[in-house]
Amino acid sequence: MSEIAAETIRMVDLATQYKRLQPSIDKAMQKVLDETSFISGPIVKEFSANLATHINAKQVIPCANGTDALQIALMALDLKAGDEVITSAFTFIATAEVIVLLGLKPIFVDVNADDFNINLAAIEKAITPKTKVLLPVHLFGQCSDMEAILALAKKHNLYVVEDTAQAIGAEYTFSNGDKKSAGTMGNIGTTSFFPSKNLGCFGDGGALMTNDETLGKKAMQIANHGSKVRYYHDVIGINSRLDSLQAAVLNEKLKHLSDFSARRNKAAKFYDENLKGIAGLQTPFRSKNSTHVFHQYTMQITNGKRDELKNFLDKKGIPAMVYYPLPLHKQEVFKAMKDLSLPVTEKLAETVLSLPMHTELSENQLNYICTTIKEFFN
Repeated sequence: MSEIAAETIRMVDLATQYKRLQPSIDKAMQKVLDETSFISGPIVKEFSANLATHINAKQVIPCANGTDALQIALMALDLKAGDEVITSAFTFIATAEVIVLLGLKPIFVDVNADDFNINLAAIEKAITPKTKVLLPVHLFGQCSDMEAILALAKKHNLYVVEDTAQAIGAEYTFSNGDKKSAGTMGNIGTTSFFPSKNLGCFGDGGALMTNDETLGKKAMQIANHGSKVRYYHDVIGINSRLDSLQAAVLNEKLKHLSDFSARRNKAAKFYDENLKGIAGLQTPFRSKNSTHVFHQYTMQITNGKRDELKNFLDKKGIPAMVYYPLPLHKQEVFKAMKDLSLPVTEKLAETVLSLPMHTELSENQLNYICTTIKEFFN
């Protein structure tokens, strides 16, 4: 059983998921092929409306990928060169990349040691007269402390752009009991439909979501070459469209998004129960204000043997990943910030390890993974 489990374990098992959903996905894709409406076809509008309903957003604007979504969001805010955007250094580079591409200035701050999301006190300390945007990243599957972030933004008259590429479907509960979906709380939210995401297509894809009608219309215009009416261009935009085949895949997968989250949580619960109490291993923290959709199941290995454990698992046929081994402020591209000290972020880069997490994990596979980890620590 262990040998079979080891042979079939994947970090993300898109093949098995596709086989399970194949009839409906193939049918949806075939309809697009029959209609030959490959760009901005009816299915793109249908998916957009369905996702808006699912997350209770007034508008969803599909685009070509998650990086474009971030860029479009910032372009829609009419920022000026040199304006500062505060964000986390413990994330994928796309979050900061678009800030620099637009002539803005990324201000990296530290994260919380428990949920890995942006630290509120660090944000407040970093605010200057040039600060215009707070860009929290909902990392690994649960929301940042949005109630506090929104209050801080209101106090300083700042925009809030949510990077929810890893937390689509997560829900945040405010102190008054109100519940809102990740990506719908700030001025505008962004997400990615990269194949490995919780809601992923078969290529690249992304979207923006907002409850601000004016902002939504502007984002839609920017994504379409700055055009509202064909061949008439009012602002500089970009070419960023979600193609119809990808929309067809996403529209079918969206019907299963709640089930995807439940399956991921079931796997996470198994990990929690079977890995608790191991000295040197800290299982993921659950925020009291946010549900967790477990884009990643990310542990902290606190005994200094993270890399040894990763190599051990690899030899046993178990993939594991380090997200992220080098924080953004330590990257060569941001070498001007090399002296910036973000102790929590830097520690996490040395201690985090993510286990296989997807919708198709079997109990046999989970048991094999946990047994192997226990073997290493014993």
